[in-house]
Amino acid sequence: MTIKSAQTLVAEAYSEIKTINADEALKLVKENKCNLIDIRDIRELEKEGKVENAVHIPRGMLEFWIDPNSQYFKQGKLDMDKEMVLFCAAGARSALASKSLQDMGFKKVSHIEGGFASIKKSDFNLI
Repeated sequence: MTIKSAQTLVAEAYSEIKTINADEALKLVKENKCNLIDIRDIRELEKEGKVENAVHIPRGMLEFWIDPNSQYFKQGKLDMDKEMVLFCAAGARSALASKSLQDMGFKKVSHIEGGFASIKKSDFNLI
């Protein structure tokens, strides 16, 4: 049996998704044009900190919480008409998650290159 490595899946996702930098993401947030979604694990948020106004959706629940037909759908948590801007710690999980949302049919999806590590170096407000 041959399986694709996680590294291969991430590389494939990067080739199919929109990647933006932290400054571009901040501009979208300030213009109220996106949902900023933090997919890191709750323990990461507690240890590293959070981004002000980001919605926390754990990676393992993303597809379920964002699917209106799912019993786990979080009504009113996101504006479904705005761009979904995802981030994780460094960018790999958010790349995979962005591809998954595209596969679900979401058209306006991107992820932040470098994840929370690059956000910390930008002008985002951390809490």
